[in-house]
Amino acid sequence: MGKISIGVNTFVPMPVTLVGSVIEGKPNFMTAAWVTRINATPPYLAVGLNKTRYTALGIRDKRTFSINLPGTDIVIETDYCGFVSGKNVDKSAIFELFYGELKTAPMIEKCPLCIECKLVDVYEMPTNNIFIGEIAAAYTEEKYLTNGELDIKKMDLMILTMPDNNYWAIGEHVGDAWDIGRKLIQEKTD
Repeated sequence: MGKISIGVNTFVPMPVTLVGSVIEGKPNFMTAAWVTRINATPPYLAVGLNKTRYTALGIRDKRTFSINLPGTDIVIETDYCGFVSGKNVDKSAIFELFYGELKTAPMIEKCPLCIECKLVDVYEMPTNNIFIGEIAAAYTEEKYLTNGELDIKKMDLMILTMPDNNYWAIGEHVGDAWDIGRKLIQEKTD
């Protein structure tokens, strides 16, 4: 059995997030999965948003935004924020909100992890803009920690797969990064 070509629009599992910004004095959120860490020090995140998204206006205006990682318990609200525009609907009304150090990056109380970012740069792409933000602060609750560290199982986060457009709960721990591969080194020396 060999590999077969399946085209370029293929699966890349991505974290489900709610990106927050303030537009015309009102908090707004949109569902986004094109989010990743892109720099260690200082800590930068990148989020790709379609050029037509309302949320982008607030990011550009206030030069801040939040990345909120929802648990599976709010999958309905999370999905809703992905297909209803803040131009027409006050999506902030479905969440209890808070603000951190930056004061202009709205965050969602019910999300296990909330990160506020200062806008560093914007890269124009053909259909999307890539917003680069420096992490200013991150917030969680004690119930999502084990030994003082975030616990992915307790957070019960989601990923999105595309192009099938499905949400999935994150599964089981399979090994420690930059450690489990050492078994191959050991096997080669035995």
